[in-house]
Amino acid sequence: MVKRSDAFKGYFFAILATIAFSNVYIFSKAALNEVHLAQFGVYWFFISTVLSLGYAFWNNKLKQLYSLTKRQVHILITLGFLEIFTTTTFFLSINIIPDPAVTSFLGNLFPVMLAVGGVVVLGEKFGPVETGGAVLALVGAFVISYTGETSLEKLFIPGTGIVVLNAFFATTASLVVKTNVRKLSPELLGLNRSVWLLVFSFIMIFVYGKSFVIPVSALKNIAVGAALGPFLAVLTVYYSFSYINASRSSVVQSLKGIFVLLGAYLVFGSFPLPHQFVGGLITVAGVLVMTLGQAGVFNLRRGK
Repeated sequence: MVKRSDAFKGYFFAILATIAFSNVYIFSKAALNEVHLAQFGVYWFFISTVLSLGYAFWNNKLKQLYSLTKRQVHILITLGFLEIFTTTTFFLSINIIPDPAVTSFLGNLFPVMLAVGGVVVLGEKFGPVETGGAVLALVGAFVISYTGETSLEKLFIPGTGIVVLNAFFATTASLVVKTNVRKLSPELLGLNRSVWLLVFSFIMIFVYGKSFVIPVSALKNIAVGAALGPFLAVLTVYYSFSYINASRSSVVQSLKGIFVLLGAYLVFGSFPLPHQFVGGLITVAGVLVMTLGQAGVFNLRRGK
């Protein structure tokens, strides 16, 4: 059973991660409007690696590198490959889908998959209320992505498949982290992620033959976004997993779409189509019902 003090810490870190991660959609979209994904990745993950390395050194967590077991090394390597797939599909979806708010709302497929994964892998409970919430979230995602066309290739908006792949890889990575986060520090996990993605970005910039020279405006957006996303958001998500289960953390993170909606409107002047907005609210409601059900809120109310 989770202690009240631990629950408070877990939800605090989840809220902080949500606010930080919401801004990633805005700043990364602004930068990707100017530069290639490979150029973006090099600067984005260079900054996050420097920040993560500095924080791990300051927090005296680098010494854990000298005591890693063979199994822990395998876990870090596995997470590295998973993060490459997860992060690449994430930024591809942001680059392809015009409105960041739509991308964010579709991203609520992740907590649904994570909750299902928690049942299968971690043995978490999943009753009728949670099932109803998951179905509601899936319906909302369908409403958001449906184009109105009948042909299969035009049934969903471009980028929908990328979001689904991202949710799958993110779920797998999160479950690996959740089962090992008490043995591997959040600082080390965050640093491991940034280093793998930085190396991959360097490889890709040479594969695509892109220059390291980018506009100053793009660099500014990357700097702010990298500090909030790969560093602060990822670190605080890992911290939240240390105190509360992954599905409860996701109930807070599901609200990021509201923050992204406001930010996208203020920065880009964009707003989802009416049916996409309604679908987005449905996904948020579905995830809230699902995760609150897992937390036993509805059982407590029935017991009063």
